[in-house]
Amino acid sequence: MSKVKYYYDPDTLSYRKIEPKKSKKYRNVFLFLLGSALFGFLGLIILLNTRWVNTPKELSLEREVRNYELQFDILSRKMDQMEQVLGNIEDRDNNIYRLYFEANPIPEEQRRAGFGGINRYKDLEGFNNSEIIIDATKRLDIIQKEMVIQSKSLDEIAKLAEEKEKLLASIPAIQPVSNEDLTRMASGYGWRSDPFTKARKMHWGMDFTAPRGTPIYASGDGKIVRADNRSSGYGKHVRIDHGYGYISLYGHMSKYNVTVGQKVKRGDLIGFVGSTGRSEAPHVHYEVFKDGERINPINFYYGSLSAEEFENMLRLANQENQSLD
Repeated sequence: MSKVKYYYDPDTLSYRKIEPKKSKKYRNVFLFLLGSALFGFLGLIILLNTRWVNTPKELSLEREVRNYELQFDILSRKMDQMEQVLGNIEDRDNNIYRLYFEANPIPEEQRRAGFGGINRYKDLEGFNNSEIIIDATKRLDIIQKEMVIQSKSLDEIAKLAEEKEKLLASIPAIQPVSNEDLTRMASGYGWRSDPFTKARKMHWGMDFTAPRGTPIYASGDGKIVRADNRSSGYGKHVRIDHGYGYISLYGHMSKYNVTVGQKVKRGDLIGFVGSTGRSEAPHVHYEVFKDGERINPINFYYGSLSAEEFENMLRLANQENQSLD
């Protein structure tokens, strides 16, 4: 309630009530409304400005969001690199490794196959960035699956390589007598004149002449399956089973250096040159069998001869002369 003001009237010797003027009243009302409007406008400005002036908590959340965006960008780049490297490995796997080891390539649809069945990413739906999160998760899942497939493929290639290494080590690939000890390559595989009957007959191996007692070496890894003189014409001879269908025979030895059942490596000493059995002079008669059939040994000397030496041996082996057995 507003205070009532009075003034002293000397004429009437009494106090009279001061009546406010109407203009002043209107002015007071106007000033009140103006002040209210100004305060309201200032309050609105302050309210609006609080949207651009973040609180410490909001600033912290914004930093976290920016950090997550950075981490996602880094993750996306790493996935790009992983896909590129994995693609390069897959290409070499199909077009080099599997081709070399004669294995079937892994089909592209098998490598790139997705995941069937239920929705694996349902829990990731409903967020502001669900599409980005689901896409990144799918890429990671596919990369992981491709890595599992590639890992199994490389395990298979490793086994094939180990088997290939065994095969290459087992193939009879060197001369049974070294060039330093060799007198000459006397007779090759093919039709030759028999040294005793002079008749033309098939000579199933190669004759290497050398002094009696010259070392004879295994031409490939394998197991000794025979070391005896019970085979007609061969005299004391050794047979090595190399596996993979290959068997090598060494005839007319003077002495053995191995026993049946013994495992040998390419280049191991297995016996010594002699002239036992049906033989005209000291030499080693050498044969190679593949799946039970005799084949020309000259096709296997890649492990011990130079190109010039092989060409010279090929020339001598093709001469239709007299064999030594």
